[in-house]
Amino acid sequence: MVNYTIMSYLRNFTESIQQKGVARHFLFWIGIILLTIPQNVLESDQPFIDALVYKLCVLIPQVLSSYFVAYFVIPMYVSKKKYVVSLFLIIIGTYFFAALSRVFIIHIGETLVRTPPFEQETILEIITQLRFLLLYYVPPIYSTVFIFLAVKYFMNYKEVKEKELQYEREKVTSELKTLKAQLNPHFLFNTLNNIYVLSLENSPKTPKSIEKLSKILDHVLYRCNTKFVSLSSEIELLGNYIELEKLRYDDRLEINFNNRIEQDGEIAPLILLSLVENAFKHGAGEDSGSPKIDINFHNTNAQFKFVISNTVFAASDQIERTPIGLKNIKKQLDLIYPNRFELQIDNSSTLFTVTVIIKNK
Repeated sequence: MVNYTIMSYLRNFTESIQQKGVARHFLFWIGIILLTIPQNVLESDQPFIDALVYKLCVLIPQVLSSYFVAYFVIPMYVSKKKYVVSLFLIIIGTYFFAALSRVFIIHIGETLVRTPPFEQETILEIITQLRFLLLYYVPPIYSTVFIFLAVKYFMNYKEVKEKELQYEREKVTSELKTLKAQLNPHFLFNTLNNIYVLSLENSPKTPKSIEKLSKILDHVLYRCNTKFVSLSSEIELLGNYIELEKLRYDDRLEINFNNRIEQDGEIAPLILLSLVENAFKHGAGEDSGSPKIDINFHNTNAQFKFVISNTVFAASDQIERTPIGLKNIKKQLDLIYPNRFELQIDNSSTLFTVTVIIKNK
């Protein structure tokens, strides 16, 4: 069991170093050396080389204790709520690394720096000086451990947030593609069906309708692959669509297309087209009366406002109007304009109105 735990620790430690990069750890410890050597020189009037030797003697236990706590005690015991074992390991580790630091300084550092002959403490004397180790060796070791842990978990937190942000971006992109895939086939089916009806009638309007459809497809297939398109191009798309729909109606259909655009801007593609297509489907496609569709644009520096309304003649049409398309549009607006839009729906007995307001940045 002990061998398995040690092997697991070594494996986790090796994987972590490989994932995070050796260079990042190397730079951290170089930074610790550069920050503490000047302090050692000033406090003891040591030559720089002597201070470096002593610092390296202390650095090795600092490194070992930092990795011991960060990659062994915390992930294998603290995170699993084994607090008694964690406390025991930290106490044992504190004593061991403090004693190790003192041994390195006495038997390695002083041997390299001091001129013999001189007396040295024995290892037995070192490991029995508990109070001395606690006062003079534990603080510098565990202050470094705390710094290491703080940097480690800050970097981990940053990486987690970046991954979450990247995931959200990918999720938004995926959902937007799904929404567009739901809208475009529906529109194409209705339009092709209209052209099919005209062709069966040998209508001279057929070539013109195909031309309008070609322009619409050019916009949908080649110009809507970005998150935003220019408002002017989207209005041109709606104009082509309206002209295409007007080909299959006589004078009974009244369309008012009011454009008050003070300045061009950007907008998510195909949202407005879906609303217009929905108005034709429910406001002009099924009734035998005199349908009317009003479309109003207004764009200023502060906000963009789009209002579309269509007459409703049959009560059954209102019941049948399950707002699946409107739910998709609302979801798309939520993804692209979080907390920056309003979607208002007014469904009366004779008029169905949808208002979209988007606050410009």
